[in-house]
Amino acid sequence: MVAQVAEEADYRDWIALLKPRVLSLVVFTGLIGLLVAPGHLNPVLALTAILCITVAAGACGAINMWYDRDIDAIMRRTRNRPIPAGRIEPGSALAFGITLAVGSVIVMGLAVNVPAALVLALSICFYVFIYTVWLKRRTPQNIVIGGAAGAFPPVIGWAAVTGSVDLVPLIMFAIVFIWTPPHFWSLALWANDDYKRANVPMLPVTAGARETRRQIFIYSIVLVPLSLVPVMVGFSGIAYGIAATLLGLIFLQRTYATLSDCQDKKGNSLTNDAPAKRAFKYSIIYLFALFGTLAVDRLVG
Repeated sequence: MVAQVAEEADYRDWIALLKPRVLSLVVFTGLIGLLVAPGHLNPVLALTAILCITVAAGACGAINMWYDRDIDAIMRRTRNRPIPAGRIEPGSALAFGITLAVGSVIVMGLAVNVPAALVLALSICFYVFIYTVWLKRRTPQNIVIGGAAGAFPPVIGWAAVTGSVDLVPLIMFAIVFIWTPPHFWSLALWANDDYKRANVPMLPVTAGARETRRQIFIYSIVLVPLSLVPVMVGFSGIAYGIAATLLGLIFLQRTYATLSDCQDKKGNSLTNDAPAKRAFKYSIIYLFALFGTLAVDRLVG
């Protein structure tokens, strides 16, 4: 049960609804898509586009918290969120999220361009309806398919500049899409008890720790050569290629350590999933560094 509202929420609770830690990656990849796109966008319009991406991502977070308030109240790592803790009423959170979502799309369409607004609207709908409502509680492939929602920002940033969607933003989309499962499953390995308690069919719950570790490593193997595709298509140079290779090798080392983690016969970790925690933390650094290097290589080179 979600707690009754016992005290008035302050600004920090409303900010928490936006999932600010998730926002940082979303905004960063959207910014990179905007920076590497050919052409020029007025700085004010560029800032507006990034603001719209930020607001839309925050809106998704607020709507997700509204919809998941029942399971958030059960899981240890989420039970102190504003809604289950009783600091914000569910209806207010939903209204807040919808207002932000609609507003971000309208502003993007009127101030920047319609194609960027359409992709932004698609990303919101995908996250809310496909991932949150349909997939998350029904299939262990929720993160695999739902990961597309978090892969849209570089496409939106590119479209804001060019008014179109081309091969390069689709490559960036694919990189984030393939990066998402090993990133999130590394978290799910050490949050397994929470998901089991809330009856959310994350892969460690349905397939066990051993299979999850195997899938993490398989996706990582696919991710490393995929990260080199910008070099193969001539969009970026050797500096990015070297950086992507080195970053990818470290990623493989971290996920292989997770795969090789000490296990019992059932595949359950005997070391509190410390390698999984390290893989999760590095995956965040990896994406920041990879996209940052892509932008530097493109702009300088």
